[in-house]
Amino acid sequence: MKPIKQELEERGLLYQNTSDDIFALIDEWNANFYCGFDPTADSLHLGNFIWFMVAIHLMRRWNTYTALTWGATGMIGDPGWKNAERDFLSEQTLEDNQKAISNQIAAIANNLKDFTGDELKYNFINNKVFYENMNFLDFLREVGKYMTVNVMMGKDTVKKRIEDPAQSISYTEFSYQLLQGYDACRLFQDSNVILQIGGQDQWGNLVTGTELIRKKYDANSYALTWPLITDASGKKFGKSEGNAMFLDKNKTSPYFIYQYFMNTSDEDISRFMKMLTLIETEEVDTIVENHMKQPELRAGQKLLAFKVVEIIHGTREAELAEQITEFMFGKSDKVAALAVLSSEDVITYQNAMGWLNHPNLIWEYTLFDIIVKSGLAKSNSEARNAVQSWAIAINGVKISDMKHDFFRDFLENRSLLLQKWKKNLRIITK
Repeated sequence: MKPIKQELEERGLLYQNTSDDIFALIDEWNANFYCGFDPTADSLHLGNFIWFMVAIHLMRRWNTYTALTWGATGMIGDPGWKNAERDFLSEQTLEDNQKAISNQIAAIANNLKDFTGDELKYNFINNKVFYENMNFLDFLREVGKYMTVNVMMGKDTVKKRIEDPAQSISYTEFSYQLLQGYDACRLFQDSNVILQIGGQDQWGNLVTGTELIRKKYDANSYALTWPLITDASGKKFGKSEGNAMFLDKNKTSPYFIYQYFMNTSDEDISRFMKMLTLIETEEVDTIVENHMKQPELRAGQKLLAFKVVEIIHGTREAELAEQITEFMFGKSDKVAALAVLSSEDVITYQNAMGWLNHPNLIWEYTLFDIIVKSGLAKSNSEARNAVQSWAIAINGVKISDMKHDFFRDFLENRSLLLQKWKKNLRIITK
């Protein structure tokens, strides 16, 4: 295994760090570390996957990861680079979100164990426990006395909100950096956590923690960050059409994540494959070199998409996403493939492609109803025009009869394939 600094630099996962001393400690298995997550949603998203990949490289070197839930700080909100304060969530919502995200992290770790054999060491802590028996005066004595307002005002994320006359920052959000600094102190004191990791936009909060540890305990601790990720066009990584791509498959199917990476530009394949998979960087270079000989085959995108979905959702889901992609866009016989799918896989294909499943109402539907209700047309008149223009097919057969009886078309008396033109497919089930 490569030295960790070389690993992170070659993969484009290192932006800045407080001291190079930390890299030797990581390689010697002596760097317990933490990265926090904000439980303001019940799922991580694809942008969060970057920090998990950094954490994986550290855990593979036998360092223990503390996944810190910001249950306390989540009640306030990090000012970050946002233009306004966030709405507060209830304690119950934050707790529910924390449990859901913890389950996601554990599931990804188990996926990695299944196909790498690595035993990854990690634990969960909710920072809410740090503050349960602390009052405001205690906090000022424990934390406030060590940090100057001058330094706090100088943080870029704070300055941005203060200097813009159209914005403001409350004392609540202003104090966020103190809370995150105290998190680092408690983890250092209680669990010998010496390293904080985060995105480059977290640098100010991370060095608040290292400074607080230095002043309170006269001890060294460390921070490192990775760069914020954009694609070759400058768009923020991890969003599709402006919408977040969640790691919860009930919010974003593995197929849609697979498709997101299938749409990766040739220029981004090497960078994303190095950042987001465990393929060795030298092998990535060879893969990309071969890909560029015949880029139209999209071999690089296919491998990237498979490997990312495999880490997040497991090998089986990656294989299904690959199969659905072939079903949707390949040249194989779609009707024959649908007929032999298991009932479980039919549901998976439906969730990925769009579908209609109203078992109690399907007998009342007309041809126009299933076209509209499955989303292939917005109205009966649009559905009628589609049929008249020979745009609609059922099980590969073009339909021109307005009164076509589609009940005879269910394959294995279970499902049928409704199609508009070439690429708009829906599975209809009884």
